Amino acid sequence: MEGTNPVNKKLAAALSGGAVLVLALSGCSSDDDGDKKLDDWAKKVCDTAVGPQSKKIAEANAAIKRQTADNSSPDEVKKTDSKAFGDISSAYAQRSAALNKAGAPPTDDGEKKLNDAVKELDGLSKSYADLKSQTDKLDTKDQSAFADDLAKIAEELGKLSKSENTAQKKLEAGDVGKAMREQESCKSSTPSAGAKS
Repeated sequence: MEGTNPVNKKLAAALSGGAVLVLALSGCSSDDDGDKKLDDWAKKVCDTAVGPQSKKIAEANAAIKRQTADNSSPDEVKKTDSKAFGDISSAYAQRSAALNKAGAPPTDDGEKKLNDAVKELDGLSKSYADLKSQTDKLDTKDQSAFADDLAKIAEELGKLSKSENTAQKKLEAGDVGKAMREQESCKSSTPSAGAKS
């Protein structure tokens, strides 16, 4: 077992860094009153694109962390990580589709910001799907190779969590972010699963 557990912890650390992207909304601020159109758009986005998907991402992150806290076997690590990466990939794909369906926010550059955010979400979905397929190929019989390969996945995850959500932040800036923060489904999407802020 030696060698696997520290790598699991690395994976969990990379994930907790990535959990910040779930909370992109909470950092936005504006003093202006949003109009009804913007509030309606924010409600639609929070109810369909943010709330349910953030919950799914937070649960996947929590599953990996729980498993790293135990002395899990390589098979358990592989199974948990694979499912978590699949769930995160699916959550981003669903968030992208829901955002696309909601359409552009009624603001300057709304269309461009929406398209950039959708493209970014699709890219994240693909990246996590790639991590899932790499995890599915891990050889759990060879402890040393397993630990090495898991370390590579943790490294990729770390890079991914650092490069995320620029377009989403732009979409959720100013009045849009304010309108979104006022929606119950966006408020309740803030996971307490050890996310760093």
